[in-house]
Amino acid sequence: MAVVGAWLLGVVCLAQTKPPDKDYFVYLVSEGADKIVVVKFGPDGTKVDHMLHTGNLPGGDINGPHGIVMSPDRQFYYVTIAHGRPYGQALKYRVKDDAVVGQVTLGFFPATADVTPDGNFLYTVNFNLHGDMVPSSVSVVATDEMVEAARIPTCVMPHGSRINPAGTRQYSACMMDDLLVEIDTSQFHVSRYFTLSKGKEAGSMGSPPKDHHAMAGITCSPTWAQPSTDGKSIYVACNKSDEIVEVAVDSWALRRRIAAGPGVYNLAVSRDSKLVATNKRGQSVSVFDIESGKELVRLPTKRKVPDGVVVSPDSRYAFVAVEGIGSEPGTVEVIDLQALKTVSTVDVPEQAVGIDFWKAEDRQER
Repeated sequence: MAVVGAWLLGVVCLAQTKPPDKDYFVYLVSEGADKIVVVKFGPDGTKVDHMLHTGNLPGGDINGPHGIVMSPDRQFYYVTIAHGRPYGQALKYRVKDDAVVGQVTLGFFPATADVTPDGNFLYTVNFNLHGDMVPSSVSVVATDEMVEAARIPTCVMPHGSRINPAGTRQYSACMMDDLLVEIDTSQFHVSRYFTLSKGKEAGSMGSPPKDHHAMAGITCSPTWAQPSTDGKSIYVACNKSDEIVEVAVDSWALRRRIAAGPGVYNLAVSRDSKLVATNKRGQSVSVFDIESGKELVRLPTKRKVPDGVVVSPDSRYAFVAVEGIGSEPGTVEVIDLQALKTVSTVDVPEQAVGIDFWKAEDRQER
């Protein structure tokens, strides 16, 4: 079966596209427009449900919201503000009225964030995009009080903060150190790190040495660390080498390298064993079968620079945030993970980056 606008890898049996039988909602941030956007996708198509301004820099300066994550109970959400004077922030919003109910100052250019399953702690990488090439950190925020409980030194340009399903470990990848870093969430310290450079793969205990950047030959330039749904593997996006590296958690060893799209950037996993990857240089999104490592489909995006991706809890859809270039609007693209095709898009304010799933509603609930 041919699919218009898609590259099919190998022989793939595609399901017929069935329209959604419920309404799906995602939250995202548009970094270039200082907007939080709520998008609704359902039987009536895709539309912007509502949007609001975020950030508090004076004089019309761009605040640069970068990451967004919902609380486990879906009553709150957290937005990282990358720009500051000089430090960035994390803002806590209440869902029912989109009101700011807490905020905290973090490090340089706080970016990706994730929340522990109990909702008590927010882990945010301080990406330090515009700073010197020196080790940065991960900020741990107590979400009730919105107080920084710890700032854990890691490595150069950490990105892609994700917590394992059990809530016991947080993972991030350092772009300019070729490292995957694991933090013990009960102790607030680095427990292990893994060198991702091709031919130098190795797992180590404790924190990486401060001079690791000077010693490393950058072949991977990792941008994302995604735990599997069972927590037994970590998938790392190697943006430079166009690969996804799988690291086994128990042995802390390389399991395999999976060929990926140009500039593979962000990752998400489904409960039915699919891995979704945005390809930042390739203007596309790839869907992989996790067991075989086979790329099932590569779908072009409407605009350039695909960024964040999230999978609905029912594993039916992937929602992709696409930045666009310059003054172009961003887009949210909806991929049917059963039919393996893009089924809907909607324009949003420019530079759409971080995205998270809010809820799905049956029509009779409304």
